[in-house]
Amino acid sequence: MLTIRPLKAADHAEWRRLWTRYLEFYETSVPEEVYETSWRRLLGDDPQDFHGLIAEADGRAVGLTHYAFQRHGWKVENVCYLQDLYVDPEIRGTGAGRALIEAVYKDADEAGCPSVYWLTQDFNATARRLYDRIGTLTPFIKYQR
Repeated sequence: MLTIRPLKAADHAEWRRLWTRYLEFYETSVPEEVYETSWRRLLGDDPQDFHGLIAEADGRAVGLTHYAFQRHGWKVENVCYLQDLYVDPEIRGTGAGRALIEAVYKDADEAGCPSVYWLTQDFNATARRLYDRIGTLTPFIKYQR
């Protein structure tokens, strides 16, 4: 049985494990200060901070997502940026990733935020199969300083 729920303080160790595995998948890491700051923001009450959800299967943390509501120059309402999505490899293909995205969609809808967007790397074929079913691929290319 799969449950999607907001992160809570008791989730810190499992959140850190999942987020570290997510970062490793993308061949990156963050300093300890980023872990600490991100965790504080995820549990904070500032509406501009990131929100976090955790997926549990049989009471065990198996996935997470981080997302934020942002202003948009072309819209009156905010948009939702789904920054991080991770599901343990042994759980992939069971609907956990879809359930996490749909929970973000639901939260965005409840916040009056009809647009949800995210990025992924072109080599992330497993995730892209899901994204192609649940979202619309756009022609935008990301640049960064």
